[in-house]
Amino acid sequence: MQTAEKSWSEVGLSDAEYESILSLLGRDPTLVELGMFGAMWSEHCGYKHSRPHLRQLPTEATWVLQGPGENAGAVDIGHGLAAVFKVESHNHPSAVEPYEGAATGVGGIVRDIFTMGARPIAILDGLRFGSLDKVRNQYLFSHVVAGIGGYGNCLGIPTVGGDTAFDPQFDGNPIVNAMCVGIVPHEGIVRAKASGVGNRIVLIGARTGRDGMHGATFASVDDPEASHRGVIQVGNPFLEKQLMEACLALLQTDAVVAMQDLGAAGLTSSIIECASRGGVGVDIDVTDVPRREEGMTAYEIMLSESQERMVLVCAPERVQEVVELLARWSLAAQDIGEITDDGMITIRERDEIACAVPVELFIDACPTYHVTATESESQRSRRETVVEVDPGSPASIADDLLMLLAEPDVGSRRPIWEQYDHTILTNTVMGPGAADAAVMRVKGTEGGIAISMDCNSRYCDLDPYNGARLAVAEATRNVACVGARPLGITNCLNMGNPEREPGSWHLQECVRGISDACLALGVPVVSGNVSLYNESGGLPIQPTPMIGCVGSIAEVSRARGLRWYDGDHLLLVRTGEPTLGGSAWLAATRATTTGSPPAIDLAIEAQLQDLLQRIAREDGVHAIHDVSLGGIAVTIAECSQLSGTGVAINTPASLAPLPWQQLWFGEVASAVIIAASAASAEEIIPASAEVGITCEPIGTIGGDAIRFPDDSGLSVAQIRAAFESALIAPIEAGDLIAN
Repeated sequence: MQTAEKSWSEVGLSDAEYESILSLLGRDPTLVELGMFGAMWSEHCGYKHSRPHLRQLPTEATWVLQGPGENAGAVDIGHGLAAVFKVESHNHPSAVEPYEGAATGVGGIVRDIFTMGARPIAILDGLRFGSLDKVRNQYLFSHVVAGIGGYGNCLGIPTVGGDTAFDPQFDGNPIVNAMCVGIVPHEGIVRAKASGVGNRIVLIGARTGRDGMHGATFASVDDPEASHRGVIQVGNPFLEKQLMEACLALLQTDAVVAMQDLGAAGLTSSIIECASRGGVGVDIDVTDVPRREEGMTAYEIMLSESQERMVLVCAPERVQEVVELLARWSLAAQDIGEITDDGMITIRERDEIACAVPVELFIDACPTYHVTATESESQRSRRETVVEVDPGSPASIADDLLMLLAEPDVGSRRPIWEQYDHTILTNTVMGPGAADAAVMRVKGTEGGIAISMDCNSRYCDLDPYNGARLAVAEATRNVACVGARPLGITNCLNMGNPEREPGSWHLQECVRGISDACLALGVPVVSGNVSLYNESGGLPIQPTPMIGCVGSIAEVSRARGLRWYDGDHLLLVRTGEPTLGGSAWLAATRATTTGSPPAIDLAIEAQLQDLLQRIAREDGVHAIHDVSLGGIAVTIAECSQLSGTGVAINTPASLAPLPWQQLWFGEVASAVIIAASAASAEEIIPASAEVGITCEPIGTIGGDAIRFPDDSGLSVAQIRAAFESALIAPIEAGDLIAN
């Protein structure tokens, strides 16, 4: 074997890590081994800084069929069916080439779902961009959205929801998270666990090229320029559609022992992870790998991140059957190696051995770093800043509402989701803009699933522990608002450098917050992803622990959205008091993020979510909407513009002493507005009081305008025009920018 010709730093390894490899091997590594260690010991694959924190997350419940450790998590949704779901990041590739970066992010997460045997039925996206007054950010924004739509639409999978926000701290380092949900019978769940000595390893799908080299490695180093380096993967959604249908057909047979997609680190991670789960070895000859470029080396083949590829494990006598079935979908299949009993990862080029390393050295020997972090004085000062307002300000509630509705952070997401086909497959009961969570029917039953994705990055920037708790609470509350029971979450931890503060503190506190919230709400974490080293200009992004939640609903016909009707009574149901700390109003009026985010009592939040699920089943309840970004005024305006009907609003008696800015635009946890008939409203008020939650009437629906207690008002037409204007210009401008 030839020893390495690259420096270990070129593959993202530290001096100490390289010394550890020398000690473990008892020799110098080969070039291929060095590259494989660099990939598998990266943060992206090895979780070496995040693993100690992730162990505290609750992952078990009686309805959890598959927790973390597989391609995706799975929960029981009744009728012998499971929802399979996960969220992943494609931040660094999207910063280089936003269309392909976002598109291949969608392709990768979809493969994670159908690899488990599930039919993908929905995609969601979690996006963050810098200030839209910068040309580069307009370009990133419009092309990321186009990439998500382009790939998902071609696959024929609806994109039904997500979460998008803007802040200067994301300049140069956008966040692009993709979530996918699929449905599968319990007995149809497939694990990526290689087994059966002598079984064959079969590579299917696209040919291997040089795209995506070192993607996992460069996404895991303290070098923003390096993280934005390399040849970005180019997706082929039509090929992925063929691959998806072929794999789902294959899994209807018993020809396949295990299946694994080729994502980060390509062939390296797929075979090592399969072998590790099965406690076996693998022996591969890279000369058998189909290539689309001449002269590719073993190093390039093993680390390529070319898209639309899968690895199968099957018995030797079933290989031809696999080849023939794939041919029906115009797909090639190539036998490239076998399962062995020696526990070794052996990579050869015919007679030349390029790698001979025990599986456990790539997985179990990956270093783990315990970084203890504390809140800095400057951070504490920002969080403890008191936000002061002048209640005698000449501005009106209506003026500030109109301004806020036109802000990119608050306004309509229609320019985003109108580029997505969100009704294809005919499962979408409530799609983007219609409700707090997407609602998807499960055909053959009266029920379905509700899906949400949420995180307030400003909250997490000020107080990562409380911000993460609020993110879990909002994601699960949004599912409860449509009438569904939250069953599990998936998380994507988008942070800065974990090797130093504040990145290490953000990671530590966000995971602690997620853990505490999930324990209190009884919702396990079944899958997830970590994306660290997200920095530009030496500054980390706002920490963004994106939370995706899936819940079950017994009758999709009873799902509640945002549309109210003339004569409805408007109720404010809440705990806690609105605050301007970290609010959208503060960011819009003072261009700052300071103060303490809303406080939350998770025990009361759990009571609220149970209450909402009961309320949603009542015939007289028409609309339920979570109070979040922009506070009570924005929440009311969103329902009004969708419904085409106004409301005369009264000041909530329990909040009357507050300054009007705080009352109407302050943000509060554990709060919703409900529009219901008079009879239903009379029942909701005492039902709320029974569980210690304040519920008070604040208006009656009717007319063509919103009328506020300060005698200011806005017509529904004015509200809608401002709301719909927020993102049109940036999307149009970004579409015209070539680079």
